[in-house]
Amino acid sequence: MSNTPSQTFNDATGTDENAVARAASYKSVYVYEAPVRLWHWINALSILVLGVTGYFIGSPLPSVPGEASANYLMGYIRFAHFAAGYVFAIALIGRLYWAFVGNHHARELFTLPVFNAAYWREVITMLKWYAFLIPRPSRYVGHNPLARAAMFFGFLVITLFMIATGFALYGEGAQEGSWAHKAFTSWVIPLFGGNSQTVHTWHHLGLWAMVIFVTLHVYAAIREDIMGRQSMVSTMISGYRTFKD
Repeated sequence: MSNTPSQTFNDATGTDENAVARAASYKSVYVYEAPVRLWHWINALSILVLGVTGYFIGSPLPSVPGEASANYLMGYIRFAHFAAGYVFAIALIGRLYWAFVGNHHARELFTLPVFNAAYWREVITMLKWYAFLIPRPSRYVGHNPLARAAMFFGFLVITLFMIATGFALYGEGAQEGSWAHKAFTSWVIPLFGGNSQTVHTWHHLGLWAMVIFVTLHVYAAIREDIMGRQSMVSTMISGYRTFKD
């Protein structure tokens, strides 16, 4: 069957005004400001570096024969871990600052409306959605209530624990008088019975807790982008939440 002149034009140029006119109309809301999005991706990179290097620090590579100066791989791994730890901690401080000066969505990471009955009703709604018990969830501009709880307990609490134990171990190596020893080692290691190996163990367990959180976080974001009513991954790039219906 031969194409009409308009179809031929559309095929050649890639334009189709009629298709655009028939398409569904989407709505977008500006949610995440640039500092929040920048923090998110810096944070993601820091966690990746910390996770990989932390694994090798906990399970070192086999020793290599020869002069130590010619085989400094573990030294580089430790340096990368320490540098990423600084970036991770400083970025969180910047994120906390933006929670005060940014829009109300910037504060969702640090607050939970646990005394609001409507919040818990929406948590139940999201649990039903993830259990495939309802056809679709509510439309959420910021974090959905379940994701908000996951970010608070699964990310923020673990992050604070990892920063405290990580810098406590770092301060032990930097020795007394260093800022890390004064700020963290002096009270974190005694809190764990004065045994730094215990802190090492809990810090390593914290790594796997963060790995579990990141895995679930990525799964939920991609799942919502495909099955939910609003954009997820692209929102943390553009800042706009796009609603599909």
